[in-house]
Amino acid sequence: MKKIFILAIAALSFIACRNANNSTISTADSSGVVIASPDAPIVVFEREIFDFGKIQQGESVQHEFKFKNTGKSPLIISTATATCGCTVPEPPKEPILPGKEGVIKVIFNSTGKEGMQDKIVTVTSNANPTISNVHLVGEVLIKK
Repeated sequence: MKKIFILAIAALSFIACRNANNSTISTADSSGVVIASPDAPIVVFEREIFDFGKIQQGESVQHEFKFKNTGKSPLIISTATATCGCTVPEPPKEPILPGKEGVIKVIFNSTGKEGMQDKIVTVTSNANPTISNVHLVGEVLIKK
């Protein structure tokens, strides 16, 4: 009798989980790949890589990565994070409406760095795709 009771609970749990999954709104093709909404915002960067050239150790570099929302709904950037503390991104706080432009300001401090640098800023948003990367690249020359 215990086994039947346990099997009944397991079956009910399984059915409840399947119903919960069916109640969420997500579009997937036959292979299970999630398809983005056709109305999703789309981030298009003017340039994804900024080459600051050669700088002396201790100098700072500032750059604004310009982008446009080419999607059909407002773009909301939730975070912009860098690969290390020497690079500080500042994303826009307000939503970017469809067809409008925005900038992500980035400051790289080369103190303690030397040689070739590739600082990656990861941008997380409600766009398709949800994660985008931009790069600050260049060479830091040792101070003499």
